Amino acid sequence: NDKASPSLETIASLAGALDVPITWLLVDASAPPRVVRVKERRQQRGPGGVRVEHVDGGIPRDLRIVSATMAPGRRSGLHAHSGDEHHIVLSGRARLTQGTHWFDLGPGDYLLWDASVPHDAEALGEEPATILIISHSPHEAQRREGAGGRPA
Repeated sequence: NDKASPSLETIASLAGALDVPITWLLVDASAPPRVVRVKERRQQRGPGGVRVEHVDGGIPRDLRIVSATMAPGRRSGLHAHSGDEHHIVLSGRARLTQGTHWFDLGPGDYLLWDASVPHDAEALGEEPATILIISHSPHEAQRREGAGGRPA
């Protein structure tokens, strides 16, 4: 009721007693959840003509989530970028190669690698391969590396 200004120590004690993060007691409001509809996804061509959809709509500042679809027999070609990269095969089959390591993956399979090491992806079989890829936002990585990336 704005009649007192408790110390941070007191607020921390209250948060501990309520078993909630202290930020819950300090933040007036938080940003509402945001939705990116399928038809609103930005699309582009990636390495090797891979179709890339930005699942996250470019909203997150520190994360990038894309869906990459390769036609049967197509490859991304060797490429590299900073940070870890997580892959989940959504449909089809893909061979993911990095150095002397290669893995044939199918729907539901997951792979994690250091994306700064050159890597390649290839769609196997008769159907397109679609992979959900989660990595650091390129803009966030540029800021961390002092490359003057544009604001997210």
